[in-house]
Amino acid sequence: MRIVMKFGGASVKDGKNILHCANLVKKFARGNEIVVVTSAMYGVTDSLLHAAKKCCNDPSPGFIKLFIAEMTKKHYDAVNEAVKNEEIKSKVLSRIDKLLDELEKVLLGINYLGELTPRRLDYILSFGERLTAPILSASLLSTGVDSLSLEGGDAGIITDDNYGRGKPLPDTYGTIKSRIEPLLTIKKTIPVVTGFIGVTKHGTITTLGRGGSDLSATLIAAALNADEVWLWKEVDGVMTTDPKIVPEARLIPEISYQEAMELSHFGAKILHPRALEPVMKKRIPVRIKNTFNPDAEGTVIKERVSSTKDIVKALSLIEKVGIVNISGAGFDFADVMADVFKRLSEERVNVIMVSQSSSELNLSIVVDEADIDRAIKALGDLVNGISSVSKIENIAVISAVGAGMAGTPGVAGRIFSALGKNRINVIMISQSCSEFNVSFAVTQEDGKRAVKILHDEFGLARR
Repeated sequence: MRIVMKFGGASVKDGKNILHCANLVKKFARGNEIVVVTSAMYGVTDSLLHAAKKCCNDPSPGFIKLFIAEMTKKHYDAVNEAVKNEEIKSKVLSRIDKLLDELEKVLLGINYLGELTPRRLDYILSFGERLTAPILSASLLSTGVDSLSLEGGDAGIITDDNYGRGKPLPDTYGTIKSRIEPLLTIKKTIPVVTGFIGVTKHGTITTLGRGGSDLSATLIAAALNADEVWLWKEVDGVMTTDPKIVPEARLIPEISYQEAMELSHFGAKILHPRALEPVMKKRIPVRIKNTFNPDAEGTVIKERVSSTKDIVKALSLIEKVGIVNISGAGFDFADVMADVFKRLSEERVNVIMVSQSSSELNLSIVVDEADIDRAIKALGDLVNGISSVSKIENIAVISAVGAGMAGTPGVAGRIFSALGKNRINVIMISQSCSEFNVSFAVTQEDGKRAVKILHDEFGLARR
């Protein structure tokens, strides 16, 4: 089999875990061709983001030395625990030193300029994966497995220049195949590729968005016609809902591409929302597996799944969102909608959910809490009959997902009846035409309680 394995941040959070991942790869490499994709060590991307922003606000560069010292210790400790061969250890530490020296110079430059552009931010955030991939590759080498570390651009992941949310270009697939396949078939080595990052055609580093390592893995899988993608995480697979909200949540053995896409778009942290697009065309299954319980089968995401008695298969929750309301009278609704979404796109505002009143006098849009003021500003001077652009904050969105909902009468009635009985007010509703998903907005205060109520209503607890 040809398998692309991706390890998340929790899986590679320290040297002990990195060595564990290397041993997992070694175990499954017997008789298989493996490509590894890795995230940054847990917490590193957030630390890089914090340091980059602080560079613009703190006139003193003193904190940069301290930050680099912390990063050095974290990654040195990981190397010392994950790499047992002294010669290999020396080589990877030299590479770590060069990367951290480069990072320090970039941060100092931003501090002097007092300006952080999206392009510079992508460059800084890339260091998390660029530091981790060589360590995991060196750990594999020290266990006797031939391996080579590659950055996303070296592996052939080419994107547009939409920094922060880079979109892979169509010719990426051919480039990936030409660069990685010879490593598998001729050199018989295991490439360890940095997730989350790519490059533009001009060689400038870009990122694919938070969680983008999943997308890196599926891009590579599609380019190489892999048999499966394994996403190694710290959970056994896709659950009926977040176990932190409902401890009785159970594992879903298999789920369709469309169901998984609906869940990921509406807040379930199972995979990057765009990650399934590359593998759907090739019908490549994606398996969610637990790094710390590797013998568990996990959840398989594929084109067709076995029939199930579950009407609603899973529930997801997005907190920290808000609603932008656009209302008026006598305007051409099609023109206004085109203008609204054009403006939001230009401002890089992520639209989560949309609802339109039947009278065509109101358009409601759910956006991330962090984007709401930018959205209001972008839409503030709308004309042609628009009377107001307003916002509602402290909102949560719940999504009920399941292929069994299609053609089943009364599902929405059960959802809203159960919420009504428990005095939860629904502020906004949206349903996909596939009938795989019913989503609605409530106050943030009611979000988790609504999930618990519906999880019980549809009998999704462990059986």
